[in-house]
Amino acid sequence: TISSTAEKVVYLVVFHLSFVMFVWSYWKTIFTSPASPSNEFCLSKADKEQYEKEERPECQQEILRRAAKDLPIYTTTASRAIRYCDRCQLIKPDRCHHCSACDICVLKMDHHCPWVNNCVGFSNYKFFLLFLMYSLLYCLFVAATVLQYFIKFWTNELPNTHAKFHVLFLFFVAAMFFISILSLFSYHCWLVGKNRSTIETFRAPTFRNGPDKNGFSLGCSKNLREVFGDEKKYWLLPIFTSLGDGCNFPTRLVVTDPEQLTVSSQNEPAKSSGASQSFPPRPLSESQNRLLANDSQGVESGPEEENLKSGAKKHIIVSLES
Repeated sequence: TISSTAEKVVYLVVFHLSFVMFVWSYWKTIFTSPASPSNEFCLSKADKEQYEKEERPECQQEILRRAAKDLPIYTTTASRAIRYCDRCQLIKPDRCHHCSACDICVLKMDHHCPWVNNCVGFSNYKFFLLFLMYSLLYCLFVAATVLQYFIKFWTNELPNTHAKFHVLFLFFVAAMFFISILSLFSYHCWLVGKNRSTIETFRAPTFRNGPDKNGFSLGCSKNLREVFGDEKKYWLLPIFTSLGDGCNFPTRLVVTDPEQLTVSSQNEPAKSSGASQSFPPRPLSESQNRLLANDSQGVESGPEEENLKSGAKKHIIVSLES
């Protein structure tokens, strides 16, 4: 009949479309090379030789601070030291970590995934999220289409053939994968909304004012755009549309006592904190200007004077230096 033929066509189209998107996302997640820091984060030959000859940690840190004074670096180690990778011999950008499995420093590293045999980071995080989403939809589609035959199996309405065991196996596999992927996908959706990586969830990045898990969060909408881009028509396609360069990120710094810290504007020289850690001024990239446009206006025209008059002790300040 016409209706049954139309249902079969719709079924085949949805099946093949979901399968193609699943394979495409999986392929991009696997074969997209993890992004590494650019050469500007590598020490010069003279600094490298001096760093290797120097045995005192404080002198080594002085060399690193001098090399990092013009770099967009705003996070440090817990001990307020410059984050430096001895194996790659470079100064780590913010949110960059060394992967022991890949033996490279990965920009905005989230984790090393054994299921794709690749590092999930700035270059392929969007592909990884789409891979989870399309895997979830694919498992749901398979389980939903097999459900009617699964019910017939338990009610003894299915013909006594070997195929009924295949139906039982297929339904259970699809359902189990759906449940497991759903938990992982939900967790990463929460991470995107908070603008955190898996590493930052367990070890908060340290800013000038101390550790802050929400230091890179700009609000759910802007956090989403930072991963998926400004063009919504490309969000569901496994093509790279993430904002930024992976080395420099807009930050939201939490200051607990505004009387002890002066809010510096974008053109003022950066302050030092802790063990002489410098936070150099740097022009915002185009993507960061878009992300922070509304926030910068809020800081300039917001009710900051009223808060100071009322004696408020906590302020949220958007840093325009990153």
